[in-house]
Amino acid sequence: MQLGGERPLFESHHLVLDNVTITDGESAVKESSDIIVRNCLFIGKYPLWHIHGFEVCNTRFAVEARSALWYSDNLKMRDTLIEAPKMFREMHDLELTDVTITDADETFWRCKDIVITNLKLHDGTYPFMFSENIKINGLHTDSRYVFQYVRNVEIHNARIITRDAFWETENVTVYDSFIDSEFLGWHSRNLRFVRCHIAGTQPLCYIDNLILEDCIMDTSCDLAFEYSDVQADIKGHIHSVKNPRSGEIVADSIGEIILDKNIKAPANCKIRTRKA
Repeated sequence: MQLGGERPLFESHHLVLDNVTITDGESAVKESSDIIVRNCLFIGKYPLWHIHGFEVCNTRFAVEARSALWYSDNLKMRDTLIEAPKMFREMHDLELTDVTITDADETFWRCKDIVITNLKLHDGTYPFMFSENIKINGLHTDSRYVFQYVRNVEIHNARIITRDAFWETENVTVYDSFIDSEFLGWHSRNLRFVRCHIAGTQPLCYIDNLILEDCIMDTSCDLAFEYSDVQADIKGHIHSVKNPRSGEIVADSIGEIILDKNIKAPANCKIRTRKA
């Protein structure tokens, strides 16, 4: 079955779409509730807005179906391919499993209460901007500027290759992950990394209450911890440390330590090697 045009299924309730193609037009399903979508193809713009309670599985959102899911809640999505940008805006209570997004530009903006298992995010900028209450297990992304201005986030088993990740965040913990990001975590509060491998220049600066437990810092991690309040336990070597504000930094070995006239009070961070 194929549908197109303007709002062909406006104000639909208790509706099942199975093997349906939305060919063109705008706002195919809007102001609706209790919607099941399976084995479908969306091509028209803005197909699912103001939906209250819906399931999406084995479905594809083509490039043309931009801004497909906005202002909706109580979504369960699995085994779905999203090629369209600007998905998930102003939404809450989202559960995603085995989802791939090939253009993650401006995805998950101002969303809350998100549970994700196995998500692939490719390309695009600023995914998860201003979102909160997020739990993720399994994430691969090369999108730029991920997780900025987020709150209350827990991430497990991620591979994040980006720049400027986790800026201006609050209450974020990342476990068992690989993160390659220039200027990682700047201007954040309550940022914690556990058993993570961290790469990228000038990481983890200007942070209040930064914690690293059993982490590895790549040789690219130079000038780390500037003006941060930090408790860091690092396995192996730290290339260089610059002007941490307070706390303690412990590593097996530490290269250059820069403590100059620009350091900020209280300027009492303890920096030592484990042998000491």
